Amino acid sequence: MTPHAAAPLPYAEFDGRPATEDDLRRAAFFGYGHFTAMQVRSGRVRGLELHLERLDSANRELFELPLDGGRVREWIRHALHSNGASDASVRVHGLRPPGAAATTVMVTVRGPVRMSPEPVSLMSVPYARTAPHLKRAGDFGQTYYGELARRAGFDDALLTLPDGAVTEGAITNIGFWDGVSVVWPQAPALLGVTMALLERELPGAGGRSVRRTVPKDGLGAYRSAFVTNSQGMAPVARIDGTDFTVDEELMKRLAAAYEAAPWDTV
Repeated sequence: MTPHAAAPLPYAEFDGRPATEDDLRRAAFFGYGHFTAMQVRSGRVRGLELHLERLDSANRELFELPLDGGRVREWIRHALHSNGASDASVRVHGLRPPGAAATTVMVTVRGPVRMSPEPVSLMSVPYARTAPHLKRAGDFGQTYYGELARRAGFDDALLTLPDGAVTEGAITNIGFWDGVSVVWPQAPALLGVTMALLERELPGAGGRSVRRTVPKDGLGAYRSAFVTNSQGMAPVARIDGTDFTVDEELMKRLAAAYEAAPWDTV
């Protein structure tokens, strides 16, 4: 899968200025924080307001401080301009090293990427992230189980609760198709921006979605499945020993719903 491909080190700025060695050292050793990831095309982002809301909400929860969306947009624009990029993969991190009175915002910029549209295979694993509603870096379990899945011949891991309920992919949301509706697992998980946009736009594209508990031992009830993250979406061909139909019409409908979401200028 594209998200695991090697990529060059990103360009980084802290609070609107080029990163220094001390900035990067603090970020490396005091990683308690949160982030959001977005794809920028021609200086625009789909669902930008959702990214800014995510950053502000997480910052209030972790640090009891607001994070002004206007300032964040300025810092993203500055980093893009400094890097000479209008198409890029951008991450915005909220950090607060010990003793700091305010949140430090790190913006990183690297080349644009897009998830491969090729069908993927997933291996279910017994793992639930701590505070799964928060997007944050450095989660050992996700990386550990993702590597185990790839060693076993799968593309990535699918996280499940102790009772066997499906939650999310290691770095994706997952949706299922029952022939009538897109079914998102009703379980503790990160609400990805792409997932949120699909939920919002699907009715206008002639579709519907619901949230429902998805037990691992009941996957055979679904015709098709797909994964999403900030890099796009892809069909699922197999989860453990259960095969799924790659439904081209479904993927076209999902793409139409996603593309109906307006672009926001950074």
